[in-house]
Amino acid sequence: MQEKSCFGLFMKYASLNVLGMIALSCYILADTFFVSQALGANGLTALNLAIPVYSFINGSGLMIGMGGGTKYSIFKSQENKERADQIFTNGAVMTAVIAGIFFLLGIFAAGPLIRLLGADDTVYEMGKTYLRVILVFAPMFMTNNLLLCFIRNDGSPQLSMAAMIGGSLSNVVLDYVFMFPLKMGIFGAAFATGLAPVISIGILSPYLLRKKNQFHLKKCRILPGLILGIFSSGLPSLITEVSSGIVIIVFNMIILGLAGNTGVAAYGVIANLSLVVIAIYTGISQGIQPLMSSFYGAGNRKNINSILRYAMTAAVLISVAVYLTIYFGADPIAAVFNSEQNPTLQSIARQGLRIYFTGCIFAGFNILLSVYFTSTDNPLPAHIISLLRGFILIIPLAFLLSALGKLLGVWAAFPATELLVCLIGLGLFLKSSGGRRRSGNFPGRL
Repeated sequence: MQEKSCFGLFMKYASLNVLGMIALSCYILADTFFVSQALGANGLTALNLAIPVYSFINGSGLMIGMGGGTKYSIFKSQENKERADQIFTNGAVMTAVIAGIFFLLGIFAAGPLIRLLGADDTVYEMGKTYLRVILVFAPMFMTNNLLLCFIRNDGSPQLSMAAMIGGSLSNVVLDYVFMFPLKMGIFGAAFATGLAPVISIGILSPYLLRKKNQFHLKKCRILPGLILGIFSSGLPSLITEVSSGIVIIVFNMIILGLAGNTGVAAYGVIANLSLVVIAIYTGISQGIQPLMSSFYGAGNRKNINSILRYAMTAAVLISVAVYLTIYFGADPIAAVFNSEQNPTLQSIARQGLRIYFTGCIFAGFNILLSVYFTSTDNPLPAHIISLLRGFILIIPLAFLLSALGKLLGVWAAFPATELLVCLIGLGLFLKSSGGRRRSGNFPGRL
């Protein structure tokens, strides 16, 4: 494939998925805005305490969708239809099992869970309500992620983008309708978010009903080895999402001790904007995954390296634009979510935005490199990168730096972690490239 054609494929898949993921991330951002306007700082605190659970749900769906989609794309490029269908069937079964667990937690354990996440009496009822609705809709969130990933790997990125944007726009509209004209409070925000994947699935369903898809449910055994392969390839996607939730939980605990509910509300602004920015890099990574997996299955090393180079360049340019926007726009950005014009919230959010988002460029590099490894059937380095940035480094750094620098240290923990992981990831890439060139396997140099 010519370089120009390869670049065209990258632009098509990456741009569509970036737009779709930005729209998808606006689920929570829309909630943040409307909740802040309708319910003030307490509502914002309750929402931020519940967000990590949404990250767990979304991450579980992405793990199965991205892991299954990667395997599906490789087998599809090798014209192994039977194995490709087995991948989809096993993925669908695991989606149902895990989603069922989340559903039961929503029915029976929403109250204890929100207490565990740090809710005091002031925000308990709002937090429990939001959490229960999100958990009950977990089957919809996870099914939507599964279908989006497989349809994207089936050669229809436009439809995936349309579904993500359609679901997100409906969430924004329903958020407003439920919370203001209908005055449904925090339940309205959660219900609007829960309906969004239902609408997205509705947009995807004609593709399946008209049998345009090349993947199908088939009667076959549930194979532990196959499921393990899906989980292994999708684990970095899970960790990327879950780590956002873990970081929010840890940061909430630390900030509650340093600045109380107002500090948590300010961090809510930062955390939700971070979800949108991370969604851009996730969109690029999800866009390049079908291409890389297909090229890997076909044995095309040159195109794999070209796609990775384009992705890294795009991430750098986007990171610079995002940081400049946030640095110079920190005050008005914080003010949008500060309906009560709380000066303490404004000050904390302004400082946090400017420090926290210095980690953008390194986070983008880490996310793309992780997907590169999994797409080329080399998941171990991806697991290392994901675990380091999700748990192993950021949690101890958050406690250490907050002890040294209070809130300033909390904000610095994210960029410090991403920088360290970036250096380690670069070392893993160079080591893997050298090893595979010597053995005659993938990949080559960037």
